[in-house]
Amino acid sequence: MLVPRHLDSRYESAETDDDDVLIEVLYQEFGAPLLRHVRKATGNDLQWAEDVVQETIVRAWRNAGRLHREPGLLWAWLLTVARRIVIDGRRRRGARPQEVEPADADAISVPDGSEQALEAMLVAEALRDLSQEHREVIEHTYLRDRTISEAAEILGIPPGTVKSRLYYGIRALRRILKERGVAS
Repeated sequence: MLVPRHLDSRYESAETDDDDVLIEVLYQEFGAPLLRHVRKATGNDLQWAEDVVQETIVRAWRNAGRLHREPGLLWAWLLTVARRIVIDGRRRRGARPQEVEPADADAISVPDGSEQALEAMLVAEALRDLSQEHREVIEHTYLRDRTISEAAEILGIPPGTVKSRLYYGIRALRRILKERGVAS
């Protein structure tokens, strides 16, 4: 980016201590080229680029007493400050999650548990159709979460018998549920 070759007569008056005049001259002379430069750095985001240019000019105003008044040095200072503002903006955007619009409340499905309750009722009904021996071993092992050995001890039967009754009880339960159209 070329630095404007010529600054009007107001720039000479800006060499005095009048910071407002300096800022006005900076914005008039460097605002457009700085905006073009910053738009490239912001991915052509005009709003963000305008904010960066504005913040750059504000920082120049705050530091007016320390600025070198030569056009080349001013341009370099403005570019450096603008680049740092863009970098800080990218870091801030990366550090916080991107904002999104809330989803339409009607489109969100909320699990209500009715399907699980219905399945539990159907399984309980099917369990009643099993023999008492099969129902007992399924109840102790699956519903009360006991091991084969624990169920055998409570029921007073050998562990092998619990395994056998569990196997045939589960097969019978699946068959009943399949007949009722609950399981495939």
